[in-house]
Amino acid sequence: MTTNLNLPKLELEEYELENGLRVILNRENSIPVVSIAVYYDVGSRNEPEGRTGFAHLFEHMMFQGSENVPKAGHFQYVMKAGGTMNGTTSSERTNYFETLPADQLPLGLWLESDRMRSLAVTQENLDNQLEAVKEEKRLRYDNQPYGKIFDLLGEMVYKNFANAHSTIGSMEDLDAATVEYVQEFFRIYYAPNNAVMVISGAFETGRAKELIEKYFGSIPAQPKPPPIDVTEPEEVAETYKEYVDKLAPLPAFLMGWKVPARRTLEFNALYLAGKLLFGGDSARLYQKLVKGEESVTQLFGFTDERRGPSGIIIGAIPKPDKDLDKIRGVIVDEIKDLAVNGPTDEEMSKLRNQLVNMGVRSNQSSLSRAQNIAEYALYDGDPHLVNSEIETLVQITAEEIRNAVDKYLNTENRALLDILPADETDQ
Repeated sequence: MTTNLNLPKLELEEYELENGLRVILNRENSIPVVSIAVYYDVGSRNEPEGRTGFAHLFEHMMFQGSENVPKAGHFQYVMKAGGTMNGTTSSERTNYFETLPADQLPLGLWLESDRMRSLAVTQENLDNQLEAVKEEKRLRYDNQPYGKIFDLLGEMVYKNFANAHSTIGSMEDLDAATVEYVQEFFRIYYAPNNAVMVISGAFETGRAKELIEKYFGSIPAQPKPPPIDVTEPEEVAETYKEYVDKLAPLPAFLMGWKVPARRTLEFNALYLAGKLLFGGDSARLYQKLVKGEESVTQLFGFTDERRGPSGIIIGAIPKPDKDLDKIRGVIVDEIKDLAVNGPTDEEMSKLRNQLVNMGVRSNQSSLSRAQNIAEYALYDGDPHLVNSEIETLVQITAEEIRNAVDKYLNTENRALLDILPADETDQ
């Protein structure tokens, strides 16, 4: 089946500086704003045992000032210029981004280049941000109901340490951090030849290139980071575990499956299967468990998309009087139905409409365009995939979805984590 969706195409210009920094320009002058996205090829997948949490730590460190920017100055400069900014960390990358009025492009480029060139990795800044990260871990993970369950499930799904450990890291590893190791981490992973920079929005191309060369051209390249192995055996690491969560008011469960890497045919088919199962109010599990039986207070479902082996996670927190086993049975039955009968014609039509809408919405803002382009450039080496990925997904057939669900989800090769509230005597 060949389908021409006639979605608008982004105009891209890609080039590389002598120091290896990959640059992609997406000029779109309809709104006088510009976004900059800098993606570094370092995430939790790059962390060896004993050094977990360093990629996320650096997300914090990168706002602690550099040679010409004081501590927290990056925030202040951007906000005073009328812009917004942030940074995030995942297993796959660490990214930094800002959206500014179009005439503030020089400011954004100067800020990003100054910290790429001369981040202030001092003992004082390290100590300060270690405490900030540890406090974040306490607030968001350790002292939150159900706060640890997704990290625990990751350890059950993946066998390879590079894939299995959490992005936030462990307290022990963070406590063991030295300023020397952090400086070396910065040198290895925050080099221009380990990064992609995308500029999207209203700018004049010639002027943008001059500014990029001015601010980034003299930053020295570094040797390539050490290679990593993210391969996995087919079987999950652990099929069942009970976890007592002293903060959880109700029992819950998570189920996890190991699936192929992003952008493979089978991954794409499973991604679409996920949309059918848990992707919004019209999805099968929402209709059955939330709207129909009204048996859950919360339904979880997402695709853990990675360059290596990826995952699909489904789970629920039931209402107080509802049976967990019955809820799990509904999930298993819906997966089995997809594996045996495949999606209906109506579901395939709905999927196509969702994809078209997603293709339009995902590129509406300069920031979302910049981030989408950067991901394809960093992960796949081809930013132009931003213009063809929706068409690729639309080509997936009902039979390909059925086959992938039967092979990867309709199986006992899955991880099941039961979350149990502590008895009153244990609290």
